Amino acid sequence: MRAFGAESTTDEVLDGVDLSGRIVAITGASSGLGEESARAMSARGARVLMLARDRARNAEAAERIRVSVPGADLTLHTVDLADLASIESFVNAVGADTDRIDVLLNNAGVMGCPEGRTADGFETQFGTNHLGHFALTARLMPLLLATHRPRVVTLSSGGHRISDVALDDPNFERADYDPWIAYGRSKSANARFAAELARRHGERLTSVSVHPGAIITNLGRHMTPAMIERLMARRAENEVEGNGGGGMKFKSIEAGAATQVWAATAVEVTGHNGAYLADCGPTIVGPGETGRMAYLDDADTSTRLWALSEELVGLRFD
Repeated sequence: MRAFGAESTTDEVLDGVDLSGRIVAITGASSGLGEESARAMSARGARVLMLARDRARNAEAAERIRVSVPGADLTLHTVDLADLASIESFVNAVGADTDRIDVLLNNAGVMGCPEGRTADGFETQFGTNHLGHFALTARLMPLLLATHRPRVVTLSSGGHRISDVALDDPNFERADYDPWIAYGRSKSANARFAAELARRHGERLTSVSVHPGAIITNLGRHMTPAMIERLMARRAENEVEGNGGGGMKFKSIEAGAATQVWAATAVEVTGHNGAYLADCGPTIVGPGETGRMAYLDDADTSTRLWALSEELVGLRFD
């Protein structure tokens, strides 16, 4: 068993791995970590379902992948995670030509958005990052459970340290909107969802969340200089309180996508069902890039978040 870390790349963690015959669905596949994950996994023989909101950008990403991976088996799908009807339409369409999904990589996300609402009236970051992936995973469960030990990998973030979920006001209907608190809530929700999915269905699948690290991608398109300054100030405060650590070190896209690709393929990950992973390994409660906040381990809140999410999206997991 090889050891990987913060600087490992997707090609390194997949060296010698054969994904022939595997079907992998990746949200946010049109750029950044999603595109790199699609490239790396298709290069090892996987059939990759590339899910993205923008059809044209998704096609451009697929062409870039085919330049480096001739013959890559890519199927493009349009789905907007901020629209429950779009998710339902996608699942109905993919079920017509796909009999199973071996890996679902819930990679897409938004960060630091101005205050807004999804098509269904949810706060944009909570609605897209968490509820969109919650609804997508729920609807894809029949395809996931049609294969042996499927994996669901959901991107969280070290940004979960900013705030835990707020079950009494998930859509900022009472509190003043803060883009970073909203982001933190959504990333805590991602980690809690992964853990609760493992608790409820761990005998049939492997579910983990991933902190990819700090990477410069299109995710940061909403960030203004003032927002960056606030983020750095908040991070400094967290370090004083023992929740941060070491300053922000940026990774390449290839290194940033490595943990999610490792989580989707490595044999040893099955022994960490429900875990929050970082730098290609499990984490402990504590500071630093590979640490997590203790509140993520509070199962009662995760159970209540699950119930609230089912109510909000109008779906129940089988």
